[in-house]
Amino acid sequence: MTDPPASHDAAPTVAAVIPCYREKERVLDVIAGIGEGVSHIFVIDDACPDGTGSHVRARCQDPRVTVLTHERNTGVGGATMTGYEKAWQAGADIIVKVDGDGQMDPGRIPDLIAPIVKGEADYAKGNRFHDLAGLADMPALRVAGNLCLSFASKLSSGYWDVFDPTNGFTAIHAKVAQALPFAKLSPGFFFESDLLFRLNLLGAVVADVPMEARYGGERSSLLIRKVLFEFAFKNMRNTLKRFCYGYFLRDFNIASIELFLGSLLFCFGIVFGALKWAESSATGIPTTAGTAMVAALPIIIGLQMLIAFLDFDTRNQPKKPLHPRL
Repeated sequence: MTDPPASHDAAPTVAAVIPCYREKERVLDVIAGIGEGVSHIFVIDDACPDGTGSHVRARCQDPRVTVLTHERNTGVGGATMTGYEKAWQAGADIIVKVDGDGQMDPGRIPDLIAPIVKGEADYAKGNRFHDLAGLADMPALRVAGNLCLSFASKLSSGYWDVFDPTNGFTAIHAKVAQALPFAKLSPGFFFESDLLFRLNLLGAVVADVPMEARYGGERSSLLIRKVLFEFAFKNMRNTLKRFCYGYFLRDFNIASIELFLGSLLFCFGIVFGALKWAESSATGIPTTAGTAMVAALPIIIGLQMLIAFLDFDTRNQPKKPLHPRL
């Protein structure tokens, strides 16, 4: 008697989440572009004043679509988390987030989820900056803003190999989504950046997937000038939290010493030098070479130690996918 043929793993169940706020003119095209590989589509009307949810209910005949309406606006993060919960309740293995503005091609969902399907990553996100030719269509202010936000997000999240943190075209394994602390995640535009920070704390592997953006006449709700200081503050806060959690509470190694002593020496040199400069300016007495060295040497040594710490940090990223262990 021969053994039965080996069975192949079943294809994962994929659900799409579309958070909507003033997307009435574009959301139907986004839904129409979602291929047959997606089993469920959850449209989240985040208390949209132009009735996006009612518009989809009245005009969309796709049986995969479920419309959920918030009584009050919760922000793109709050709407996405509602979609995540409904998706895993529906039995989804992978949850894709697609913004309703049509900037990303939903036909690229198979490419986006490929790293998760292959077991190489827990979370995948689009990267609009991989193809330089595609940047010609991106507004210059948006390019500059995303460059600054990307560096700040690298520092706060610890994912130094990923770029374009505000990209709303993402995919996550449902088991990893369930492990996220939803009550602590930022519900607003900072959601994607904050999510990366939380994924790092979990030890999840993140993959960047090159994607081209499509810019038409739509107006982005994310205005760089309005969120610049908010994002800067929150990224700084997450950076301090990550360093504290990762290098002092959960682990203590040579990088921890470099971070602590480097910061201490650098700050001492700056403060001591500033005080001596102020004293010299007030009295008119030139600072001695020895005093200048007492200020300069800690700055130089501290800076070198901080650079060594950052070199360690850039290599200290999660490498083994989390979801098989959950």
